[in-house]
Amino acid sequence: MKNIKIFILFFCVWIAACSPERKTDTQQKLPVTRLIAKDTVLHREYVADINAFRNVEIRARVQGYLDYIYVDEGQEVKKGQLLFRINDQEYKAEYTQAKANLRSIEADAKAIELELHQVKLLVEKDIISRTELEMAQAKLAAVRAKAEEARSSLSNAEIRLSHTQVKAPFDGVIDRLPFKMGSLIDEGSLLTTVSDVDAFYSYFNVSEKEYLEYIKKKLNHKKENDEVELILADGTLYAHKGKIETVEGEFEASTGNIAFRAKFPNPQKLIKHGASGRVRLTNTVQNALFVPQKATMEIQDKTYVFVVDSKNKVKMQSFTPKLRFSHFYIVETGLKPGDKVVYEGIQNIRNGMSITPAYLPLDSLILITEQKPAAVAKI
Repeated sequence: MKNIKIFILFFCVWIAACSPERKTDTQQKLPVTRLIAKDTVLHREYVADINAFRNVEIRARVQGYLDYIYVDEGQEVKKGQLLFRINDQEYKAEYTQAKANLRSIEADAKAIELELHQVKLLVEKDIISRTELEMAQAKLAAVRAKAEEARSSLSNAEIRLSHTQVKAPFDGVIDRLPFKMGSLIDEGSLLTTVSDVDAFYSYFNVSEKEYLEYIKKKLNHKKENDEVELILADGTLYAHKGKIETVEGEFEASTGNIAFRAKFPNPQKLIKHGASGRVRLTNTVQNALFVPQKATMEIQDKTYVFVVDSKNKVKMQSFTPKLRFSHFYIVETGLKPGDKVVYEGIQNIRNGMSITPAYLPLDSLILITEQKPAAVAKI
């Protein structure tokens, strides 16, 4: 009797295993899309560090009381324009003293030259020895050396006197003025900053991989890759495009990034030194293979899709994404054009299951997504 029960149990299991798939599985209808490859334009955005074309600190070269301020904060100035005047009485006195000292030494030198001329005549007539002549020549050399020293002191006094008038080094805009008239200024004190904002630099960091992509395209003479755009802090696009001019000489060890520098024109002087924004690079990808992110799942750091075969059975297939583009991945390896993948409902199916596909053209999905602002690969 026990053997009969065991036989009946195995018979039921065999019947269940040999029975066709459940009707609910074969009748499950899911949206499926066919992968296509197409040329597309990608935008990558990077946080930008914006600097004026020239931004120079104006510091006092001499100590003294600040007698006058000729400019105001935010004012535009021209090269050579007088900005500040430091009290110059002390430096005028120093200059006058140095000038008088030089004149005195020059007068002594003239007297010694006349004396030397007389000594030469006496030596030629053998009235005095040649030793007297050598002593007179040495005396003249010494006084001439003092004259050179005096000229140097006069030049330094003149320079220090000129430093009491602080002028603009180039056309630009005045920054904050930390001192008021009457303040005692030490040598080296920061008086203000002048920024030349006719143009500005935008620095941004890219990864080593992106750097190599850029350099390879540049070596292939693809000049359009040098143009960049700037997105301002309010989200609007800056009216003028910039151009990548240079790349730093080494990668930053902590991040593995390297800095690019792009130059932008600034005819309306809208952008100021220290402004914020994002640089946008445009990159054309040829034959990009798109996979909707909705069709993917991640398991243990790998990305999978359900591929539908000719018998409408699904199979899990891993692939390597190259980058993210809006709601899509661009495939690097693992999938090919023409592959059919389940677009939605992947959480309700399992490997080897049969479905009823409802086809959705991928072109329409890409077109809808590209019209949205989210269609930017943000880095």
